[in-house]
Amino acid sequence: MTGPAMGWDEWAKHDATALAALVRKGELSPKQVAAQVAEGVGRVDGRLAAVLGLFDDVVANPDTDRPNRAGLLYGVPVFIKDLGQAMAGRMQESGSKLWAGFVPQANDPLIDNTLAAGLVPIGRSTSPEFGMTFDTSTDYQGTVRVTRNPWNPARTPGGSSGGSAAVVAAGVTPISLSSDGGGSTRIPASYCGLVGLKAARGRVPRPLAQSEYITRIAIDGVLTRSVRDTAAAYETLSRVPNGGTFMPLRAPRHGFVESLSIDPGRLRIGLSTGRWGRGTDTDPQVATRVREVGVLLQSLGHIVEEIDDRTICDWEAMWRGYITQWVGSRAGFVAMARARGVEVQELNRYLSRMTWRHFEAHSRYDKFDIFDMMAANNATTRSFGRLMETYDVLLTPTLAIRVPEANGPYSLLADEDLDSWVARLADACRYTMPGNETGMPGISLPAGLDTDGLPIGVQVHGNFAREDTLIQVAAQIERAKPEWFSATPGIHASK
Repeated sequence: MTGPAMGWDEWAKHDATALAALVRKGELSPKQVAAQVAEGVGRVDGRLAAVLGLFDDVVANPDTDRPNRAGLLYGVPVFIKDLGQAMAGRMQESGSKLWAGFVPQANDPLIDNTLAAGLVPIGRSTSPEFGMTFDTSTDYQGTVRVTRNPWNPARTPGGSSGGSAAVVAAGVTPISLSSDGGGSTRIPASYCGLVGLKAARGRVPRPLAQSEYITRIAIDGVLTRSVRDTAAAYETLSRVPNGGTFMPLRAPRHGFVESLSIDPGRLRIGLSTGRWGRGTDTDPQVATRVREVGVLLQSLGHIVEEIDDRTICDWEAMWRGYITQWVGSRAGFVAMARARGVEVQELNRYLSRMTWRHFEAHSRYDKFDIFDMMAANNATTRSFGRLMETYDVLLTPTLAIRVPEANGPYSLLADEDLDSWVARLADACRYTMPGNETGMPGISLPAGLDTDGLPIGVQVHGNFAREDTLIQVAAQIERAKPEWFSATPGIHASK
């Protein structure tokens, strides 16, 4: 048998851990699972535009790239986000005309870890250009391509891991690869009703050409429908090759999978729905849901107390440092252009409007701004460190806003002043970007739907290197509210 593995209603009940267990028992073959995923793409992607292409050779033979048959998740297909995670022989265009047609010659360490986990890379998922926003819209292929949310196709699935989130939420496959430099795992998790862990800085290996020293804010990961799938994936994704990190990170107290069954004890939880240094209030429905989760955690025995967010850190310094890095680092497009044989003065022909405006603005910053950025990072990280001497975890929204329009105010295809666009982005991402700045881990979890029937995510931030505590708390919430984790959107492979 090489057709779909099971009926679609039954398929929807299986997370990656369950599918891998059936493969291990011989009740399903990897080829059957791959065929089901390929059919799932055909069922939903015409409405979602989340998949850039399937790897036909892998659909025909899932062992093509030699996934580890002893891996925890052997036989389960994943989509590779079209950014950062290079796989030898598989196209990677970073959502940009500048890299159109690029085919890497070597696997990055994360891809090696993905294969070691037994996962089967089966295709590419969409990303906005260089992951520079959470609206997954591009025009580099000669036409506007807008990835859409399975809960409402007029809305964005988030980003920059928007394609991966859309296929997981739509039931095509239960897990796919992501990355997070300002919330790009946690944001689409929130907007699509998924689980998205941003691990601590240094926990997951960076691509071969990068290190945390050069790219301090970004880290790769996965999007899933269950906490146990996230734990199972990180068990292997977190293997860093010798010499593969600028600053080796201590292991969490407990392993990822082990943490699923450990009671965290009575935790002290700081709750905040404040402005975090921005000029707007958080959406009332989002703030209310966070407080409801706080009440749930109290009922589970934890101590929850609201924080005056003005005391957390010097927010002006935090945002100045983060935005200096966010905009100033676009000077790197010069080297990219040279690598692609493109004259720097011609870059505007290869970049979308808002990406080009980032590049134009990089020259605002000089070496003194870089020193100031580094000092701000030091001060911000130490301030959060002092806060986490008081609290075991923090509970906040994932986003300050509810799910916005697709190809709307956060799109790189917009045509407006850069500063107002970046300010709006930072306002929305006020609860995700500080975790990238400091390197603290954070996990976004589904917390039900808003009045428009769209997902709301809440975020639990952990102490440095303590992803195990996040897994423990996430597992408690999942056990208490399983309906939040099993809700099905209108666009779904089973429908």
